Amino acid sequence: MFRFVLNGGFQHNKSILIRSILYSTKQLPKNVLATEPKPIDDLKSRHKYDVNRKVSAEQLQTLNTVSFEEIVVPNIAQERPNVVKDVETIDQKKQIISWEPTPLCDPSKLTNQYLMLSKIRLTTLVVITTMVGYAVAPAPFDLTTFAYCTVGTGLCSAAANAVNQYHEVPFDAQMARTKNRVLVRGQLTPLHSINFALASATIGTGLLYFGVNGYAAALGAGNLFLYTSVYTPMKRFSILNTWVGSVVGAIPPIIGWVGCSGTFDAGSLLLAALLYSWQFPHFNALSWNLRPDYSRAGYRMMAVTDPALCRRTALRHTVALSVFSALAPILGVTNIWFALEMLPLNAYFIYLAYKFYQKSDSGSSRKLFRFSLIQLPMLMILFFVNKKEWISKKETTSKMTSISQSTDTSIVAPTVKAVM
Repeated sequence: MFRFVLNGGFQHNKSILIRSILYSTKQLPKNVLATEPKPIDDLKSRHKYDVNRKVSAEQLQTLNTVSFEEIVVPNIAQERPNVVKDVETIDQKKQIISWEPTPLCDPSKLTNQYLMLSKIRLTTLVVITTMVGYAVAPAPFDLTTFAYCTVGTGLCSAAANAVNQYHEVPFDAQMARTKNRVLVRGQLTPLHSINFALASATIGTGLLYFGVNGYAAALGAGNLFLYTSVYTPMKRFSILNTWVGSVVGAIPPIIGWVGCSGTFDAGSLLLAALLYSWQFPHFNALSWNLRPDYSRAGYRMMAVTDPALCRRTALRHTVALSVFSALAPILGVTNIWFALEMLPLNAYFIYLAYKFYQKSDSGSSRKLFRFSLIQLPMLMILFFVNKKEWISKKETTSKMTSISQSTDTSIVAPTVKAVM
């Protein structure tokens, strides 16, 4: 035992000594030493000196000498059974833990992981705008071509998003919004994501080329290149990435329009302009509350590097959106009702953008962002309902027949005159 004299009496500290020895042999965690020692039996009966008895100088000299008796380590089980039980539990857990290699590619979750790799919500938005572009084009609706155009554009978007996540793994890991993506968590390997992107891009571009037309395939491949090779790296060094990203978002409705009509005209460019302007208040309001994340990851966003420009740009493009809506009936793409029905929506959109420009707080940015999610589907629905030309296959067939007949008549008439 360990004995020493304090204040003229014997004090026993056996528990501290035992725990010190166990810690030195790494049998107990360090925090056990910080616990209050449990009092042990009084030693008065084991010594000839009473606690209250006066001790002479010679006797005190003798008692100040430290002596050790044999210490049996298992005796701590009687003193602190909970500590020993905890130590045994830790040893058992160490035996149970087994290291598994990452990534953990679970085949049963592969479909869900592919959807996450494709940024399914963003890809869904791209597909919807493509469908609207196809539906509002002044040409007959063909279900087969529509399906090829929709699926092909969706696969090109999935490939672009997969390549984007492949390049941004170290930066996504630093953002709360993106830290749970499949590549960041190691659920898929980088090689797996690239193979998925190559397969999606090949199949998507092939569907657009062989199932729709060359214009749609060229636009799909060009948009894929623009997103992965221009927009993605530009996010690291220039705020112009927002303008490039808006161009990327404006191309899908043109793919749908060209896939249906086979031509570029004022209507396709107007629809693209509406999508282009809508993205600025939408994304600027979204990025405003994500400034700490973008700053920590090193992305050059307007909300981080130039907040005043971010607010001004959002306000300008809400005004531009109302101007483009008014141009639709003038260009003969929709009837006048589209401009009238969009007037209150655009006015409220401008009002929210002005409040965001004026207050520039989280509340005003959230209101602007949430209304943008309502404004876009309303824009698409009203554009479709109020489109000026509704052309069916029968009308197209009859027109082609009449044209061919008139052509034949014009060829036959001079021949008859020449014979006569």
